[in-house]
Amino acid sequence: MNAISKKRIGYLLGAVVALSFCAMALIGVQTAHADALEADDLFGGELSGEDFAGEAGLGDADLVGTIAQIIRIALGFLGVIAVVIILLGGFKWMTAAGSDDKVKDAKKLIFSGIIGLVIVLSSYAIASFVIGSIISATQASGGSSSS
Repeated sequence: MNAISKKRIGYLLGAVVALSFCAMALIGVQTAHADALEADDLFGGELSGEDFAGEAGLGDADLVGTIAQIIRIALGFLGVIAVVIILLGGFKWMTAAGSDDKVKDAKKLIFSGIIGLVIVLSSYAIASFVIGSIISATQASGGSSSS
């Protein structure tokens, strides 16, 4: 098989998969009739909002804390990727066997990984500062309004 026929087969398979997903979505569509909900219907009768949230498995964490945790996890993941890039550059350098081109490529990879790590660490510092400022501002305004 030549490259053109492989490319056409790939396009054909992609189109078949996309059409099958579209067909499943269209077949699964059902019309729904909306009726007006009362407050009792919304929270299941005698349940209050807090009880409903507990039964539904919703957490009670604040929004800012949740967003901060998501940002920390994402930046931690990017930091790990930057370290892996640096390690890959070191591995390439060690296996270069004296080839100047391979050493040059390895140096570029290590330098790129270090720049990426600096960017991730600085964005972590900025995000921590901003989130800390938001938390202290919302706690200060929340405490003064309730007193």
